[in-house]
Amino acid sequence: MKVITDAAATEVPPVEAATWVEQLRVPDLSVGTYRVPAGGVDGQRPHTEDEIYVVVAGQARLVTPTDTTAVGPGSVVFVPAGEEHRFVDITEDLVVLVVFAPAEGSRASGTAT
Repeated sequence: MKVITDAAATEVPPVEAATWVEQLRVPDLSVGTYRVPAGGVDGQRPHTEDEIYVVVAGQARLVTPTDTTAVGPGSVVFVPAGEEHRFVDITEDLVVLVVFAPAEGSRASGTAT
């Protein structure tokens, strides 16, 4: 067992740009925290792994080519591998727990978050 104590922390210094911190990596999954400040830009590109977003804090919209949804604390969203997506209209500092399966970047080298 491994306890990840800081993955969903919201009491952290503000960030000026989007940040990604990975807290756990094993072959079948990885877990990390993605933060984007209010008014910030989410420059993600499609990932080669499936991912689940759990919004811990903040308000935004998540946009894909076929859908747009408002997200806030408690929102859980599945994004399949290869689907274009990004957070837009970030009105409050966004803190998102992200689970990749398998581990981020394990299906292709150079995958960006």
